[in-house]
Amino acid sequence: MLPTFMRKRPQLDFIWERLELKDGDFIDLAWYPRLQAPLVLMMHGLEGSLNSHYASTLVQALSQAGFSVVFMLLRGRGLEPNRLAKSYHSGASADLAEVLAQLKARGQMPAAAVGVSLSANLLLKYLGETGIRSGLKAAVAISTPFQLAVCAKKLEQGFARVYGQYLLKQLKDSYRTKFQRLAEPKPLNLDTLTTIYQFDDQVTAPVNGFLNAADYYQRSSSAQFLGKIQTPTLIIHALDDPFMRPSIVPSAAQTSASVHLEFTEHGGHVGFISGTVPWKLHYWLDERVPAWLRSQLLEAV
Repeated sequence: MLPTFMRKRPQLDFIWERLELKDGDFIDLAWYPRLQAPLVLMMHGLEGSLNSHYASTLVQALSQAGFSVVFMLLRGRGLEPNRLAKSYHSGASADLAEVLAQLKARGQMPAAAVGVSLSANLLLKYLGETGIRSGLKAAVAISTPFQLAVCAKKLEQGFARVYGQYLLKQLKDSYRTKFQRLAEPKPLNLDTLTTIYQFDDQVTAPVNGFLNAADYYQRSSSAQFLGKIQTPTLIIHALDDPFMRPSIVPSAAQTSASVHLEFTEHGGHVGFISGTVPWKLHYWLDERVPAWLRSQLLEAV
């Protein structure tokens, strides 16, 4: 929680682009280029944006390490609400595939991708679905909700309820903003939805073509795709992540040989901080992610 409220975000000069999708919708991209440097595509978590505590800071760290960066705002999380009723979600690997295909077609294929939380699940699902055809040379997944149903229920229990209610409020606010100008797929009283599971069951699942929350979670959870990944992939995960139970963390036997698992005892959810005073914290991800990508893309023999 400390980074969310205490961390200073750098003010970076992004170049914005609206990428049109085949279904008539769009995705916004924020470019932070560096001449003659490998391109890294980065994505955010649930209700995230460039204002998320890890976003512009990691973009800056990647740039300083020798990379160009393009930050992909998931469908509906761009500069304005998206045009269609459908939204971003944990299993929307087709959106990532379409963005990568468009970038490749114009000679801007990313060398690597970084996913955080929800987008980490989305990225791992994409890598498993595409195998040797991913088009990426490296990937990093941070604080992944490997089993979505378990994680949704965890957010209803104990101290994790604080996170769950915070995210639920954001989801409801985004829904209201979007459907001020679009017709709702069906009349819905958001006040009756008191958990993330209920929101996914009544909103996320039906607007995105799933039968219900159970169907959405089963089809979208990345755990089932880990054994099919052929792209060198670093998975960073804290065993004390409050969004998840330790039991969902995959073992080496459940992943392919291309996956490197890096577990820490502490780190929370996309935290991974150290330090003794809130205004002098050390953010490990800003070192680890660029260093691993350099080893894969810039320093490999």
